[in-house]
Amino acid sequence: MSLTKQQATACKRASNAIANASLEKRNEVLRLIAQGLDEAKDAIHDANVKDIDDAVQNGISNELIDRLTLTPDRIESMKEGLFTLIDNRTHYEKKTNNRGHREDGLVIKNVRSPLGVIAMVYEARPNVTIDAGSLCLKAGNACLLRGSSSAKRSNEVLVTVMQDALTKASLSRDIVQLISPDSRESVNELGQLRGLVDVMIPRGSASLIQTVLRQSIVPVIETGEGNCHLYIEGTADKQMAIDIAIDSKTDRPSVCNSVETILVDREWATLHGHDLIHALIDKGVTIYGDDTLQTLNENVLPVTEEHFETEFLDYVVAMKTVNDSGEAIRHIDQYSSHHSESIVSNNEAIVERFQQLIDSAAVYHNASTRFTDGGEFGFGAEIGISTQKLHARGPLGLEALTTNKYVIQGSGQTKGVQYSHET
Repeated sequence: MSLTKQQATACKRASNAIANASLEKRNEVLRLIAQGLDEAKDAIHDANVKDIDDAVQNGISNELIDRLTLTPDRIESMKEGLFTLIDNRTHYEKKTNNRGHREDGLVIKNVRSPLGVIAMVYEARPNVTIDAGSLCLKAGNACLLRGSSSAKRSNEVLVTVMQDALTKASLSRDIVQLISPDSRESVNELGQLRGLVDVMIPRGSASLIQTVLRQSIVPVIETGEGNCHLYIEGTADKQMAIDIAIDSKTDRPSVCNSVETILVDREWATLHGHDLIHALIDKGVTIYGDDTLQTLNENVLPVTEEHFETEFLDYVVAMKTVNDSGEAIRHIDQYSSHHSESIVSNNEAIVERFQQLIDSAAVYHNASTRFTDGGEFGFGAEIGISTQKLHARGPLGLEALTTNKYVIQGSGQTKGVQYSHET
């Protein structure tokens, strides 16, 4: 039996303990993790520095190094996320939904229950280790965490912090386990462990996500890449449009909810395109644009179809002028990863049509796409942004890490007797 299968077997065996743990016990574990982050901050820093040094030597891009880095502020943010999660009772307040009773006295309830064992496969960002692990624990799930080799040392320390917290709370360390990133085969093997692994959640590049989707026989929740769009419609307020474009592209370009393509109404571009382009360039953004936009600024480079297909995750954006909202919608439909799209407009009819026809997890009006996040949506922490339609879509908070189960209370009822249902 391979090491990965051994770990999955132990994790499955231990999963009942966390599934049956009280809310107080799960919150105790989260508090102990927060305490452990404080106590292990020097070890976390040392491990992270070594990971970064290796990343630099291996020629990893600055954007990925930014994702890899655990600054004191980011560690503090991880702790704050844990306390926010402790305070989050929404999942439990919605745990039971009474479906009604029948004349024969049979009572039917629909309750939320954990998914079981979640295999999380992700790249670069070691803060995901704490986010994913803590969300799984709060929702009553065990988890197998398979991070990237670039964050190996950081993840080892962080998982040890979580396992130590479980031990202090008199729970099995097997509930949270780190799968070695040294072999790509571990990802493929996890996807074949149906019966031990209940669901896989890949979070990272398009190639990683597609590999998991193609090769896994375990159910997968797809967290898609973020090829997000901003459409500036003809009635858009000039300053609002520029502010939203700047925030959506430059607030943190290495994350999945940043904008990669800006579509601009042709007449609006004639009036205000120069100022929009100038503002983006002032922020260090490289622009690839069509002929109309190139005539407005000599620094705009020619855009190709490949640019429209690309998630840059950098200070780079593709731009195109469009004749109307229909052309904008068709473009988004062709190139979008169905993550987040935004329209800036003062035309209510066009906005309503845009929001109805755009098939993405989050569709904004007069706001930055950077708000697609579990914390911003009031869910607390999130395990990723789902771009699929089944089970869950959008930020994956606590409720998305559970399923439903019917619990029926009887007193000797049998099927052969006629009945009626009351709500």
